[in-house]
Order: sequence, then C-alpha cells, then structure tokens
Amino acid sequence: MASFLLTSALSVLSLGALQVTAFDNSRSDNLAVYWGQNSYGATHSDTANFQKTLSTYCQDDSIDAFPIAFLNVFFDAGNEPSIDLSNICSNVDDPVFPGTNMPDCSFLASDIEFCQSKGKIVTISLGGATGAASFTSDAQAAAFGDTIWNTFLGGSGSVRPFGGAVLDGIDLDIEGGGTTHFAAFVNQIRSHASGANKQYYVTAAPQCPFPDAFLGTVLNAVAFDAVYVQFYNNFCGLTNFNNPNAWDFDEWDTWAKNTAVNKNVKIYIGAPASPTAAGSGYVDASTLANIALETRSQFSSFGGIMLWDASQAFANNRYDAAIKNAMRQGSGGSSSSAPVTVSTSSQSSAPTTAPPTSPTSHSTTAVPTTTAQSGSCAGVAAWVSNVAYNGGQTVIFNGHLWTAKWWSFADTPGGAAGDWTDDGACTSFAAAVATPHGAAAPASAASVPTAA
Repeated sequence: MASFLLTSALSVLSLGALQVTAFDNSRSDNLAVYWGQNSYGATHSDTANFQKTLSTYCQDDSIDAFPIAFLNVFFDAGNEPSIDLSNICSNVDDPVFPGTNMPDCSFLASDIEFCQSKGKIVTISLGGATGAASFTSDAQAAAFGDTIWNTFLGGSGSVRPFGGAVLDGIDLDIEGGGTTHFAAFVNQIRSHASGANKQYYVTAAPQCPFPDAFLGTVLNAVAFDAVYVQFYNNFCGLTNFNNPNAWDFDEWDTWAKNTAVNKNVKIYIGAPASPTAAGSGYVDASTLANIALETRSQFSSFGGIMLWDASQAFANNRYDAAIKNAMRQGSGGSSSSAPVTVSTSSQSSAPTTAPPTSPTSHSTTAVPTTTAQSGSCAGVAAWVSNVAYNGGQTVIFNGHLWTAKWWSFADTPGGAAGDWTDDGACTSFAAAVATPHGAAAPASAASVPTAA
C-alpha cells in the first residue's frame, strides 16, 4: 500500500511538472521578443551566434511572446503577401507557393507549435521599416484581413507558409506606407477571432513620440491587447529616462486609460537587446530592470518589456533572461520600485534541452569582402530580398555598406549578378541602426533595424 501511495504521489508530481502556465496578457512582467531578422548577424561575423530557428529561444520561461518579423509586403505576386525571415526563410533561398512570392516556411511549424506548447504566444508582425504597408480603401483592408486570417491564423487556404501551425495573432509595426484603413483590417481580424475556439491577440509597435505618426489613428480606433512602444532611436528613448521633458511613458499610460478602446491594454517598454541592436537607447540589464520596476510601481498599464531582437539578446549574455528575472520580483508581477542588481555573466546562451523536432536549418553564407574603404552606415537599412532597389540606393548587408549600381531585385549584394558595389565595412554598427525595427534581411544575411 505504501508503495502504491508513493507511486501515486510521484505520478502527481510528474504531472504537475509537465503543466505549463498559459500566456496571461493581464500580467505586468511579460517579456515580448521579436524574432525573424537575425539582427546580430548584421553587425557580427561569428556565425555561431546568428539567429537560430524559433524553438531555440523557447527552451526556458524567459520569453512570453514572439512576434515573427516581418510580413513586409502586403500585396506581392498573385496579390498575396510576402514574408522575409532573414537567414531562416525567404523567397530567395526557399521555394515559394505557385504564382506568389510567399516562401514555404512550413519546416517552422514544429518550432511554432513547440513554443506554443510551452505557454508562449507566437504572432506575425506586419510592416517593418521597409514594409510596403498601405491600403487604398476599407474594403481592401477588410479583404486583407481575410487573407491574413486564412494564411496565418484560424482560417484555411492554399497558401500557408507555416503549414498547419496556427499563430496567436497579429502585430502592427507600421513604419512606412499609409496610415488609413487599418481599423477595417483589424476589425476584420477581430470579427473572425470572435467566433474562434482560441484566444487571438492584436498588438502594435509604435515609436515613443506620442502620438505615433503611422499608428496613431488605428490605435485610437480599435481595441489592442498590448502596445510595444519603441523607446529607442528617439529623443524619448531609455537613455533619457531621467529627463522629464523627454521620457513620455506617462503619455502612453494616459492614452491607455482615457483614449484607448480597450482600457485594459498593456503598455510595454520597448528596448534594444544589445548595443548593436539599435542606433540609440540601449541601457544595461540592471538599468533597464530598475526602469521597469519603477515604471510598474507608478503606472498600472505597464505590461512588461519588449526586446529587439532574440539573436541580440541571446548573444548579449542572455539579456532577455536577466530582464525577465528582474521583473519577476513581487507576486504575479506586482509593483516594486526597489533598485536591483542584475548579473548576466552566468547566463548561458545555449538551450539546455533540444526541441522535440529538428526542423531543417538554413545555413548562412558569408559574403566575400573586398578592400573597399569603410563607409558610414548611419540611417541605412538592411538589404531585403523582396524589395526592389534603384541605382544609387544604399543598404547594409553582412556588416558592409553596399550601393546599387542599377535597378535590382532579389540579387544578393556580393552575388553573381554584380548589382552592388561594396563600400566597405560599416565604421560604426550602432550608427547603422537608425530605426527601431529594421527591415527584413535576406536569407543569407542579417538585418539591422533601421529607423523611420
């Protein structure tokens, strides 16, 4: 009998250990981290730290939400959208669905489902710094909502880049294109989600200057679950936290409580995950932790921290884990303003457990360098495989500045087509990042977020 009781007790303990806490949007200690752009690879040559497939970043409970970046073209070939996931999946290195420029990234389905099984949400982020993001009418926007529902969410269709995996919502990172009709798009997504058998989330990533130039209108018009405010690459960034004339989280809190359609919307502090992840705004883990705790103690709308991006965070001594551990102070993410000291030296950048599946890994190919003189990369965006460039335009690719010789589309800088002139290594990678969330990078290179 004793043996039976011991066995039963162990069984209960085993079941308890397997339980996973579902994502809770109401908490104030959530951590959202963008994945998809291999930002680290744009500024470093050590390929060991280049972006890995998504499951790599889901091995522990540090990160709660993963916006996949980016769906950067709304209406591409066949009137279908297109995504670019840097060194993981793109329409340059991967097969595309017939009649479209949408790459088949179905090998990522098991990664997405693994992360979801760990209680994390995975969404698709639309836009990016070079995203072709605009609508001509409410009708077009609503129809696009149907497309996104059928392509990534709970619908069905012939074009499913992530196969049978069903994402958990959408994120709007609109930094160019149009500003109108987005409410019709979000409302159409909400309409589909209202009858679904799972929770879907709608988030946005505006710049910190209030109101945001591109997202301000839609933020006031429809309900959002969370807003990842980019407090970097702007005067109102984290480095000016102690300047009351610059730091404006209070304005976003006021908007959340008085203007937002959803008065329970959560406001996140968006931060660069390393010094090379943005042009300005990076602070060390201890500083960001104290900013987070102080903000949480003053503003009930505070929902957590957003980081750009996963590759930078893991290479920077698991910056993500350090921030998450600091925010865990207090029960259920309750307020605390006591200063904390965060140590990151003991964090490991490698997962301790292999994912349940081993999706095909897409290798990163280094671009041959030349003896060209180094160039200034300030304000220059990363090369994107599904964006056309005119002669004279400049891009960043593999840590170098490149200038287009003539019109170019999908021809890799340094590739056989010879479309690009190598202007040399960027003299300052930090300067290369002018906008928060950078353009998507090609499958064989990395992306540095460029700013609006």
